[in-house]
Amino acid sequence: MAIFSSLWRTDLVALAGLVVVLGRLYMRYRGSGVRTTKLPGPSPCRNILFGAFAQMSTSPNQSLLFDDWVKEYGTAFSLPMGLGYKDVVIADVKAAIHFLARDTLSYHQTPFAKVLIEMLFGPGILWAEEDNHRRQRKALTPAFSNAALRGYIPVFYDSVYKLKTTWESILESGETTIEVQNWMNNIALDNLGIAGFGYNFHCLDGDKPAVVDVFDAFESPEKSGYLSSAIFFLTPVFPALARLPTKASNTFRSTKTSMKPIAEGLIERMKNEMSLVEDKQTEKSIIGLLIKAETASSGLMLSGDEILAQVRWMNTLFFAGYETTSTTLTWALIELARNPEKQERLRSELAEFSGTDPTWEQLTLGLPYLNAVTQETLRCHPPVPEIARVAMQDDVIPLSSPVTTAAGEVITELIIAKGTVVHCPIGQINQSDELWGADAKEFKPERWVDRELLPGAKGIQGYHHIMSFSDGPRLCIGRNFALGNFKATLSVLVRNFSFELPGGVDTPIGIYKGILPRPRVESEEGPRVPLKIRRLD
Repeated sequence: MAIFSSLWRTDLVALAGLVVVLGRLYMRYRGSGVRTTKLPGPSPCRNILFGAFAQMSTSPNQSLLFDDWVKEYGTAFSLPMGLGYKDVVIADVKAAIHFLARDTLSYHQTPFAKVLIEMLFGPGILWAEEDNHRRQRKALTPAFSNAALRGYIPVFYDSVYKLKTTWESILESGETTIEVQNWMNNIALDNLGIAGFGYNFHCLDGDKPAVVDVFDAFESPEKSGYLSSAIFFLTPVFPALARLPTKASNTFRSTKTSMKPIAEGLIERMKNEMSLVEDKQTEKSIIGLLIKAETASSGLMLSGDEILAQVRWMNTLFFAGYETTSTTLTWALIELARNPEKQERLRSELAEFSGTDPTWEQLTLGLPYLNAVTQETLRCHPPVPEIARVAMQDDVIPLSSPVTTAAGEVITELIIAKGTVVHCPIGQINQSDELWGADAKEFKPERWVDRELLPGAKGIQGYHHIMSFSDGPRLCIGRNFALGNFKATLSVLVRNFSFELPGGVDTPIGIYKGILPRPRVESEEGPRVPLKIRRLD
């Protein structure tokens, strides 16, 4: 009897799954009758159940995977995502410009992303669309103005000089190797806390907030059990699966809740301060502006839940500013250690600052080689290598170069039906041989100062012709905060220390898959990057 009951439950689950699949297919293709252009692409036979998502999630380098597909199928191709679903990939510059310009409008976060973002951060700016997104962005924009950013620079320098003192003590004790990625995490988090919210996490003093443990506990899918992996790989098709109590989903929820006490305490503290004194500097901070938005006089009218979500925007900052900044700094140190002559050229440019530091204006408008190192690090190592959105209405995407359809027809535009998921592989575009030349995969800051960019690269919109900060309505609102943090930190470290890889310039560097991909020295366990560091007199 138990056997029949088990079989009945299995059949019921299978039938329910079939109904869900058919229902989703009907919802996807109903309406105007428009059909997405059929394009060639990777075969679904490699993994019929999970499609290419499993390959993308476990690939050691997603940008190179997309590059292989572009070389085989062209700059627009079909991507099987399991259970018969097919997405579209656009690696064409003109198509990417069109697509990103319509982000939050014609294209929204995918249902899969919406579920994960809500679980991690709540209904903040990453989650919002259309008018809601514009309103939240408008509320946050003043906190990232040039005037506000100029005031954050002393915070960045205070943190990096604290790090300098700590490293000098470590080296004086006889150590010659320091694991730099953890220290880049610490400095990024302390800077976010102090400059963004007036809260010191004291990571550089040895403290470790609970939310960092949560992020560090996140495992890549291939390290999870079979059931957890299966659920993860099917969530793009069935986003509700992300809400099941798997290890990954529990990690996401812990990330959101671990910041709640800090967020609520900050709200109360700031309300009390603002009721006692009109502190204009406080009102220009992120949290001050958010609380100010609670009043009708601000004209922005964020709801109480939205304000709490935006102060839990600390969680958003972890995703958008903590790991991204720390990972980019780590990559910069790796690349400078791989290329001693480039490290020395940067040090020579910074040599004029003896007993002083570059100002905000110098970090922003001067120091061409520091700027080149920054741009090249972001080009070669974008923290988020790919963007996916779902079409909310039928669309026609123009192409800069013709592609061939699955039927053999040569076309110059794509028809995208409502409900189609479109991927933009920004990491591949950043390193495309067609756009950047034969040395596209190489770290060469000189391309930004010693020669003209190729016409294809010049056609890329976004920050200095790279797509690492996205573009359009979702152009990273905190990009200048991140750039100031990055440049101030790197300028001090390179002036005071030299960096070498533990096994020389050819030391193998791999990728550790977490919430975001992070570099790792391949001989190390986990996302560790030990470098040989020498103090400069």
